[in-house]
Order: sequence, then C-alpha cells, then structure tokens
Amino acid sequence: MDIALFTQDGLMMILRWIHFFAGVAWIGHLYYFNFVQGSFMAEVEAPVKNQAFSKLVPKALWWFRYGALFTFLSGAAMLSIVASELGPEFMRSSYGIFIYTGALMGTIMFLNVWLIIWPKQQILIANANTVIAGGAANPEAAKAGPVALLASRTNVLFSIPLLFFMGASRHLNLSIPENFSGAGVFSAVTVVILLLELNAIKGKLGPMTTVKGVIHCGLALLVFLYALIEIVV
Repeated sequence: MDIALFTQDGLMMILRWIHFFAGVAWIGHLYYFNFVQGSFMAEVEAPVKNQAFSKLVPKALWWFRYGALFTFLSGAAMLSIVASELGPEFMRSSYGIFIYTGALMGTIMFLNVWLIIWPKQQILIANANTVIAGGAANPEAAKAGPVALLASRTNVLFSIPLLFFMGASRHLNLSIPENFSGAGVFSAVTVVILLLELNAIKGKLGPMTTVKGVIHCGLALLVFLYALIEIVV
C-alpha cells in the first residue's frame, strides 16, 4: 500500500506544514512586539520595563527567532525543490516571479532577526538584568533599542506584501509574453527591496514610527511592487 505522506508530494506537504507552523509563530510574535509590546513599554515605568525585559521578552524572542529560522529553512527547501523541477521556466512563470519576491523579503527578514534584532535585544535584556541586580545601566542599551526597532519595523513593512505574494504564487497568474526572460522583473524587484533594507541598516524610521504608519507603508509597498511587476512583465 502506498502511503501518500511518503512520496514527493508528502515531503512537500510536511515542509509546507512546518513553514506554516513556524511562520505563524514568527510573524505572530513580530506583530505582538510591534503592535502590542511596543506601546506597553512606552507607557510603563522603568522598573516594570526592566522586569518585562528580564522575564517576558527572552521567552517571546525564543519563539520569534526560532520561528524565523524554521520558516526560512522549510521555505528554502520547498523553493529549491520546485525551482529544480521548473528549471529555466521558473524565471518565466507567475509562480517564480511572485515566490521570488516574497522569498527575498522573507530571507531579509530572517537575517534581520538573527543579525540585528536578536543581538540588540540581548544588550537590552542584559542591561535590564544588570539594573535589577543593582548595577549601573549600560549606555549601549540606549543605542541598541532604536536599531532593533528600525529592523523590526522594516520586517513588518516587508511582511505585508510578503503574505500577498506567497498567496499570489499559487493563485494569481500574470499575462507573460512569449520570449520573456524574467531578468528585468527580478532585477527591478531586487533593487527596490535591497534599498529598503539599506534603510533598515543605516536609515531612519520615518513614517514607520507608528503602528498605523508602518501598516500604511506595507500596503503601499505591496501596491508598488505588484504594479512594478505588472509593468515590467
């Protein structure tokens, strides 16, 4: 008797399930940090904030960063399988264009978590523990917070179009002309996303300072990227 789960389709189903589970944990905590915890921290006194950073934040960050890791790993595995099956057609298909757009943002978001947000949050957590123990505050903590916030807000910015393009990869078809190479649209999308990531590393919050602002920016980015794809294709 053939067992469906032990086939190529079964492998893809397992990877997709891991991707969904880890992705919900990751993005759910991303939205919690930005939509809930941020405003809470701004309203409470320093002792409460330090206790939150000491006891609550590390637990939430564990789910946050490992959710990001397993979302990335399962997504990369699925993408490599499908790309190998499609071959050159990957760059000439609606699936390839949409999934690349979403996957590029997802990859950058994953890197932001592990290379920017988590290291800076470690400084904030250590500072909180030091202050609670009666030590002096670390002046680096004041610098670490805004850096982590900008990267986190950028991840929220990317997450909105990311979810759209992940869904569009299987449920929306572009009118792709004959002899279409895909190089132009892939390059255009890459430049836009990398410029936004450059702002996450060296820039400013701007309109992403508020929750309302970052949601509006995310929706605007979704519309812009989709329009860009339609125009270039």
